[in-house]
Amino acid sequence: MSPAFDTAAGNGRAHLNTDTDTICADVAIIGAGPVGLMIGNILGLQGVRVVIVEKLDQIIDYPRAIGLDDEALRVFQSVGLVDELLPHTTPNHWMRFTLKGKCFASIEPRTDEFGWPRRNAFIQPLADQILYGGLKRFDHVQALLGHTVASFTQDSEGVTIEVADSTDNKKTIRAAWIVGADGGNSFVRRTLDVPFEGRTKPNQWIVIDVRNDPIGSPHIYLHCDAKRPYVSAALPHGIRRFEFMVMPGETEEELSKPENMAALMRNVVAEPDKVDYIRKRVYTHNARLASTFRMNRVLLAGDAAHIMPVWQGQGYNSGIRDASNLGWKLAMVVKGQARDALLDTYTMERRAHARSMIHLSEVAGDIFAPTSRFGMKVRDTFVRTFNVLPSVKRYFVEMRFKPMPRYEEGVVLSDGRERRDGFLARALAKAGHSAPGRLLGLMSEKRESIIGRVVHGRDPSAATPVGRMFIQPLVRLEDGNIVRFDDAIGNRFAIVGWGADPTFGLTPEARHIWTTLGGCFVIAKPDPQLKFRDDVPEGVNAVGDIDGRLKDWFARLPESVVLLRPDRFVAGMCSPQRVSEHVVRLAGKLSLAGIAAKRESDARAIAEDALPSRESVVAGA
Repeated sequence: MSPAFDTAAGNGRAHLNTDTDTICADVAIIGAGPVGLMIGNILGLQGVRVVIVEKLDQIIDYPRAIGLDDEALRVFQSVGLVDELLPHTTPNHWMRFTLKGKCFASIEPRTDEFGWPRRNAFIQPLADQILYGGLKRFDHVQALLGHTVASFTQDSEGVTIEVADSTDNKKTIRAAWIVGADGGNSFVRRTLDVPFEGRTKPNQWIVIDVRNDPIGSPHIYLHCDAKRPYVSAALPHGIRRFEFMVMPGETEEELSKPENMAALMRNVVAEPDKVDYIRKRVYTHNARLASTFRMNRVLLAGDAAHIMPVWQGQGYNSGIRDASNLGWKLAMVVKGQARDALLDTYTMERRAHARSMIHLSEVAGDIFAPTSRFGMKVRDTFVRTFNVLPSVKRYFVEMRFKPMPRYEEGVVLSDGRERRDGFLARALAKAGHSAPGRLLGLMSEKRESIIGRVVHGRDPSAATPVGRMFIQPLVRLEDGNIVRFDDAIGNRFAIVGWGADPTFGLTPEARHIWTTLGGCFVIAKPDPQLKFRDDVPEGVNAVGDIDGRLKDWFARLPESVVLLRPDRFVAGMCSPQRVSEHVVRLAGKLSLAGIAAKRESDARAIAEDALPSRESVVAGA
């Protein structure tokens, strides 16, 4: 989907500088998985010269991740590839937990505040192929499949990478920046010696993907069987995934034998000998987090930065969030709009949320497949509360437990990190590594929850949308077309005012900053008012609020102007008369090169004026 407003996405950068043995690029991405490919598409749209290095000869063609959330679909939308992806998805893919043959919880979030269903099944290889195909739109993006990174070194100006293909033909890549998106066993992270802390669950699981779905029922089912927990998930195009816990003493080799595979499948399908297998693999659940996502000119993303258990399907989605957060920042630095201090905000913003998603996945695993009798008792007691406390059941069924990204540091104009103190908070911290502790910790992470209020206290800043993702309703353009909000404004900064001109009283400095950023100005109106043009000055775009969602969103807040980042997160909110002040503050958060240089120049001038002149010194002598 192309933006309805002119965004000037590209910046006219030259094509990749390549010869037989050397490639010069702005950014080198190591790993052509979904995260590396998504970053490549984001940078490609911004005119950044990119080379992607992948050790495999082709993009992986077997199923891996199976869950796609609304945030990830929104990122696919931002790179113009969502329409190609949708035929390979199943929207509103519910997650149902069963115990002793009965469904005790069905996670059925029905909200679409970000423009897409909140839970979707998908076929990852097809999604990755779409991302890979999207790179062909850009002459300045190159993918080197079948190439292995032998070494890399960084200096003050860039990174030198030595790569070789399968026949040992060597190439040198010289790039200003490198992104390690090369998976959980990341060569890039290990070379940097970045700590990768966490834990590995003691039990393993065997994953079995089949064609010609032998069950056919929709959705995903997590069967909390005491003898052997298992998962059954319907996927698009007649594919189904089964996952069985590997019991002590069992091995992948033994389980993969036809007779043992049939024994596993006999409990779930009528004719186990007639199953059309795609792939079988045993894997271990890991929960690990890198201590930092940046080391000078090298950045980490996706599984190279964090690994989480599969129970909430957030590994893929968290990697796409990394790409969305890092892409626009890296583009600004490469193009000279911002200083590299902007890249420090990548770790600030993404690491805390990745930790929360790891926590969520661990809690889901503890509920579904506890590893001890005590854990089972805790799980069963917890399940029984669903019938006694409907509010607790709604909390889980409506997926309110999912930690939505909320940036309290970085490129946001907020009042600082929330205080986390109190006796219960300390107690939960001590209990955090136990199953009950993780469960209580998850419920306390949100201030809106009862436990969260006890732990954290009431904080007025918890209600602010600053640092959170902005909604994406349908809006009407001035030509009458109806589009999603992001397609109306494009992948750029935006100042959106409800019902009034957000540029009224804007200072020349603030206007210059926003123009330098390539940002736009938008008036959001009730849809019937859109045809009235007298209140829309030149250079300001107007959109009609089709179903009142924008009006409802602004009605809950005291401010009526929102400053949006290219990744659609709210950077700040203010009243119309404070827009200029907020723009200047945001420029500081962005480490804008021109603004920083001017401040340094002003500081030098002030310092020089404070020094006595040579003539006055001589005269005094």
